[in-house]
Amino acid sequence: MGFEDLFPKATPTSTDLAIDELIKRIVLALVLGGIVAVIYRATQRKEALRAPTFGSTLVMLCGLIAILPNVIGESAARAFSLVGVLSIVRFRTVVEDSRDTAFVIFVVVLGMACGLGNRDVALIGLAFVGLTAIALYFVNKMTEPVHVEADWLLLLRVGIAKNGEQPWEVMLAQHCTRFTLESTATAKQGAALDVVYKLRLKPGVTPMQLLNELNRIEGVQNLELKKQG
Repeated sequence: MGFEDLFPKATPTSTDLAIDELIKRIVLALVLGGIVAVIYRATQRKEALRAPTFGSTLVMLCGLIAILPNVIGESAARAFSLVGVLSIVRFRTVVEDSRDTAFVIFVVVLGMACGLGNRDVALIGLAFVGLTAIALYFVNKMTEPVHVEADWLLLLRVGIAKNGEQPWEVMLAQHCTRFTLESTATAKQGAALDVVYKLRLKPGVTPMQLLNELNRIEGVQNLELKKQG
């Protein structure tokens, strides 16, 4: 007794999707993914760290998901095989904002709808969820508290000290009128620490001067100073 005998409804059908219809579904998915990427970028907070490739990832992911139903068909064997292959892939980048995860799920759903030929579902979903994202952006913008202005964003990678000392903050206090810790994350499998600060330099202190001073601190592995606004 073979797999087809155990799961008669799980084997592929003989009906193949026409090439022109498949192309239409993929193109629609790519277009909708592009619209989602534009909405994501337009509703992103200015102070948030931007991954330059995230928008293109949304577009490609939407197109790939549209292809997926046509690859699997009605075969449970293919579905299980695909799950096994995808389980090998490990996303090592930490998603710090749950909003990014929501947009990934957004394009997955749209891509699946396009791949199954449910164009109305995809378009209605894009309209409702997209407009909701835009509306929430303006609501959050009107209700969020006023933050202290900061001129620079400092991305700092340091080795994790055993005694927990943070000598770079002493240096920041000497060269900045104000600085606030935005985020922290481990790197290099826990051997290093990525720290992000928003800061304003004291009058007369140049960005290059601050970087040179920080670079002299033992354990500092990488420095990046970005202009805000």
